Amino acid sequence: MRFVDIIGQEDVKNQLRQSVRDGRVAHAQLFTGISGVGKFALALAYAQYLACPNRSEEDSCGVCASCLQYQKLQHPDLHFAFPIVKGDIGDVCNDFIDKFRSLVLSTPYFDLDDWYAELGVENKQGMIYEKESAEILRKLSLKSFSNGYKVLIIWMPEKMHVSCSNKLLKLLEEPPTKTLFLLVTEHPEQLLSTIISRTQEVNIPRLSEWAIAQALMQQNYELPSITAKNIAHNANGSYLAAVKILNQTAENNRYFDDFVALMRNAWLVGQKKDYSALLNLRKWSLEMADSKEGREKQKAFLQYAQRQIRENYIYNFHCADINYQTEAESQFSAKFAPFIHENNVERIMDELSRAEQQIGQNGNAKIIFFDLCLQMIVMIKK
Repeated sequence: MRFVDIIGQEDVKNQLRQSVRDGRVAHAQLFTGISGVGKFALALAYAQYLACPNRSEEDSCGVCASCLQYQKLQHPDLHFAFPIVKGDIGDVCNDFIDKFRSLVLSTPYFDLDDWYAELGVENKQGMIYEKESAEILRKLSLKSFSNGYKVLIIWMPEKMHVSCSNKLLKLLEEPPTKTLFLLVTEHPEQLLSTIISRTQEVNIPRLSEWAIAQALMQQNYELPSITAKNIAHNANGSYLAAVKILNQTAENNRYFDDFVALMRNAWLVGQKKDYSALLNLRKWSLEMADSKEGREKQKAFLQYAQRQIRENYIYNFHCADINYQTEAESQFSAKFAPFIHENNVERIMDELSRAEQQIGQNGNAKIIFFDLCLQMIVMIKK
């Protein structure tokens, strides 16, 4: 991966290149930002740039032996750690490395849902298990192949088991010589504060709409510019979100349908005393909690719902430039937005965020979703 292959992020690229030119490469760096802005791609390009013996001021050469190995993700000094799901394949990251390479080589813009799809697992959550810490120590104790940096890229370090986190902390405190730790996270607040304090944060901002639209049109030459601009606007700074909008499936539409069903029935019970709607909410909560759904999809819906609450609140200000909705979502907001206002928006967001957190902690989904329904009944009002 070269810097030139990454969408936008010119300021971050300059920052990373400058650190190499000045010889100020921090041994542990924390790449933070929302999903789909290029954090993992930047970490890879940075590592390749460091390893390239023929690098220019702007980029790695892309043709030397080191670059060719990096581009196949097979450089002997490049190591990865990432969430896995224990099973027949194994219980450490190396057992899953072929699948991980396959996903990254297909696109460096991916998320947990894409990774779980690659693994072929549902209703399970990945983790970087305690056993991985011994593997990390073993890899980093090896002599460098090229007398350069040994690089460990940890994708989603917030998924580390607490024992693994504590052992990583010791490595960060006393790192092996010429070892670079690149932690790529979407939720730094979930990391140990002691790990954060021992890393240098590299904040990866949202992409501009122009950069996303240009990238979409380069990937799909038949895509009209007006469509690309509209998708980029709704993607809210994430190239991955733009790709998913472009490849929208029935499942994406279902999130919208589920959101409408929740809010409409909650309003009917709370405002119209329509108790048949309460039965609909009970049925809705059971369907959402169905074991076939999978917790990652349940969390994805709750994230979608939080985004829609934000969009409905903004809708009231009639500022189209800062609204990020599809046509169907916008049509629903025309009637629903007045019920989301300064007196309830924070409470609703808190309830949705709390439900997402509880699902992530393996809480009882039937109780969580029905309690969410009851809270919405109370809060959805003018």
